Amino acid sequence: MIRYALVRGALLIAGLLVSSVLIFLTLRVFPGDVAQLIAGTQASPAEVEALRESLGLNQPLLAQYTDWIGGIFRGDLGTSLLSGASVGEELFLKAQVTVPLGIMSLLIAVLIAVPFGILAAILRGRRGGTALSIGAQALAAVPVVWAGMMLIVVFSVWLGWLPPQGFPRTGWSTPGKAIESLLLPALTIGIVEGAMLMRFVRSATLQAAGQDFVRTAAAKGLTRTRALIQHGIPAVGLSIITVLGLQVAGIIVGSVVIEQLFTLPGIGRMLVADVGTRDLIKVQSELLVLTGFVLVVGFLVDLLHRTIDPRQREAA
Repeated sequence: MIRYALVRGALLIAGLLVSSVLIFLTLRVFPGDVAQLIAGTQASPAEVEALRESLGLNQPLLAQYTDWIGGIFRGDLGTSLLSGASVGEELFLKAQVTVPLGIMSLLIAVLIAVPFGILAAILRGRRGGTALSIGAQALAAVPVVWAGMMLIVVFSVWLGWLPPQGFPRTGWSTPGKAIESLLLPALTIGIVEGAMLMRFVRSATLQAAGQDFVRTAAAKGLTRTRALIQHGIPAVGLSIITVLGLQVAGIIVGSVVIEQLFTLPGIGRMLVADVGTRDLIKVQSELLVLTGFVLVVGFLVDLLHRTIDPRQREAA
């Protein structure tokens, strides 16, 4: 197990390095000049060139990359080219919105997908199972922006239960208002992601229902449903853990869009703004942090799966 973890850890570091190179080179292809943007339209070419030199933008690409990645290995994500603020400090502040939003979205997705996915499998061939399957297919196809707009109309405009946009200036010092402001965004992401996860849970449950150990338990006197719940669901849980790791990437992508729609001061909204202003250091550090988070979650899920799956333990 230790050897496996070390190998996976080495692959994780290699993946981060490859991602950093791709992020760095991709951003250099985008049009625009951040030095010209900072200097303004009235600046002379000499002034723009002097600013570009002071920011280090005229250095060779290899030197720029090694400076940036070397700072990250030292725990320094760099400073904003526009404001001069620490990227790490800004990410920490914005994460106080994005991380709770992601956790709430994932919990809502699981609470929707697991019980309704299992129920859809148990009711297969009946009207209830068909209705659940059609509902999951329909919700999974809904664009997350449209779902958010519909939830705003229902819960904010019609019912007036939840705020339509924004996050309290007091932040988490007023936890009730903070959670209230994140409920609609989390519901938006959780419903769409939960519908996609529900389809997988249904398929995994049906596959488990056909396994020999479930049929044997039913032959010994248990009902089909009870045999599936007692012996099939634990096997389904292993597959769900793996898929949840993949869902994290979908939630991160969804949060970028949803933070714009609900005007939440999170990492996603900051990333979009920084791309528009060509703040290269901030954008590449933000993208690398998000990529690293997805890779780390996948690494942890992989280790957890290997730890709790007896078949993989025996193979090891």
